[in-house]
Amino acid sequence: MKIAILLILAVSLNAVSTDLNRQAQKHVDALMKTNWGQTILQLAELHAHTGGVLQDLVGAIEEMIQQMQDELDEVEYNYGVRTNEHNSLSLQYTQEVQDADIDIQRSADTLENLLYPRREQLKGKIQQLMDYQEFNRKTVDEETLIREQEHEAFEAQVAELNDAVGATDDALNLLSTLTNPSLVQIQKFQSNLRKIEARIQPHSQHQTLIKALITLASEQNFSDQGIIKQIVDKLNEFRNAVVDAINAATAQEAQDVQDYEDRIEQLDAEYAEFQRQITKVTIDLNATQEKIEQFLSFQAQRQSDRNTAQALLDLENEQFADDTQIYTDLKNKLIRDIQVTEEAFSLVKSVDFSRIKV
Repeated sequence: MKIAILLILAVSLNAVSTDLNRQAQKHVDALMKTNWGQTILQLAELHAHTGGVLQDLVGAIEEMIQQMQDELDEVEYNYGVRTNEHNSLSLQYTQEVQDADIDIQRSADTLENLLYPRREQLKGKIQQLMDYQEFNRKTVDEETLIREQEHEAFEAQVAELNDAVGATDDALNLLSTLTNPSLVQIQKFQSNLRKIEARIQPHSQHQTLIKALITLASEQNFSDQGIIKQIVDKLNEFRNAVVDAINAATAQEAQDVQDYEDRIEQLDAEYAEFQRQITKVTIDLNATQEKIEQFLSFQAQRQSDRNTAQALLDLENEQFADDTQIYTDLKNKLIRDIQVTEEAFSLVKSVDFSRIKV
């Protein structure tokens, strides 16, 4: 547009009838130091030497000033629009960065203060329950070993008592045949008594009776049926006591078996309860771990969102800085050009360019 106006100026150049005074010459010299002022003054000089109409030149310069002012207004308007856009984008990206920082911090707080401690607590609970289970199985093994040892002792005790009963029966059978016993029969009977003593030796409550019978039998020739009857009665008394001991031991064994089975049942129930709790806590642990992974994924996503928003904010700031520099340079140039044109316009109206040197 400027070139078109200059062509119009070149076509419509006219001479200026007034002389430049000394002050006007200074203005001309100053304007000649600028490219745009030099161009206008040279056109004015050409206009003066070719006899152009002054009013055409003045009108062309006025139109030029108006166009430059319109261009300056457009530059100001466009920069205002760009500034509003920048402020909006800057606010948006800054808010996105701040929101992401809040989400990241909240996630970190939840992980550090809630989920991580919760996970460690659940792991500790599972380990504790597993320790309980291990102790439970050790207790089962110990109880089983004790039961086996008690059962072996019971069997050994009953075997000894049965041997004592058998020896007692043998002695009673032998006594029932003694009417005029021989020395061999007496010795055999005494041997049976010693055999009984050997069998019941661990059971002190019967030991005194057997020793008394042995002493009595060793002093008798068994010709007195009254003495034999006393010995038979004592042997029967002893036999009944041993049988009672067998029955008591058997009953105790049955009770011990029942107690053992009840104890094992209790331990198995405790073990099953521990396992139930482990299963429950494991489900809670898995849910907590899944929650941790969700928070970590969310945290990573929000960190990525933050990085993106920060990058967009930095890019927008850089672009706006470039746009501002372009705006400032263009605005300053237009302001200078308008100022130079207005000064040149004032000279064109007041100076006779045919009489000055440009």
